[in-house]
Amino acid sequence: MTRRAVVLGAGGPAAIAWEVGVVAGLQDAGADLRDADLFVGTSAGSVVATQITSGLSIEEMFGQQIEPDRQVAPPVDFKELRAGIARAKAGGGSVSEMLRRVGAWASAARTVSEAQRREMIAARLLVRVWPERALRVAAVDVESGERYVFDRSSGVDLIDAVAASCAVPGVWPPITIKGRRYMDGGTYATENVDLAIGCDHVLVLALTPRTPAMAATSLDPGLKALNDSGARVEVVHPDEATEAAFALVGGNLLDPSVRESAARAGRMQGRNIATRLV
Repeated sequence: MTRRAVVLGAGGPAAIAWEVGVVAGLQDAGADLRDADLFVGTSAGSVVATQITSGLSIEEMFGQQIEPDRQVAPPVDFKELRAGIARAKAGGGSVSEMLRRVGAWASAARTVSEAQRREMIAARLLVRVWPERALRVAAVDVESGERYVFDRSSGVDLIDAVAASCAVPGVWPPITIKGRRYMDGGTYATENVDLAIGCDHVLVLALTPRTPAMAATSLDPGLKALNDSGARVEVVHPDEATEAAFALVGGNLLDPSVRESAARAGRMQGRNIATRLV
């Protein structure tokens, strides 16, 4: 039996809007990603994956992106953010050792409370329960530095799992789940494509082909593992129109004001690439 997976990567509100736009554009052209067997979501991608599998219509999802957002961009000093993560990673060692240092730095950062962050995630998701469709959400344990994958069998609240996956170090607080604290799954890898191994066809929506400063591993090893498993893999990155939308907010992917332009650009891109992907 052919198994199909959709992998949705990290990138803040900008990535959420673009990914929803691409999904809507593909549906316009007759390709409904909701028919996939597995969804893998990391950070922003966990929000989109949760909505796709929730029973919401694609138009409802798209409409949410083009409506004015009451949430505002968090006050982030990106220079200090990059420097803090660079310092945490500078000691070298294994991936888990580096991520433990990132986790310690993230735990010490001043942010909103976990309760406030959870409310923000709940308002974005519009759903509260795990779907019947297979959904995997990636996060990282701040103490062990190990990647953790939440799914329906984890016995974890869906809101908590997504909030953990979206807990950008230095921007949002690590999320406590069953006595452990977790941070953004994008600190391990912005896509975590290896979680789709075992599927025959894999579509990856990835914000950038480069490895962001926050991530400890790149996209390439995961893609190689998928290809070596015999999977047919398609990777889609933002096109020029979407990059132009990101430029309108100075490249601040956490700024919610980018949502409408990114969603509309993504929808056009989805229509344009549908024939190739189908």
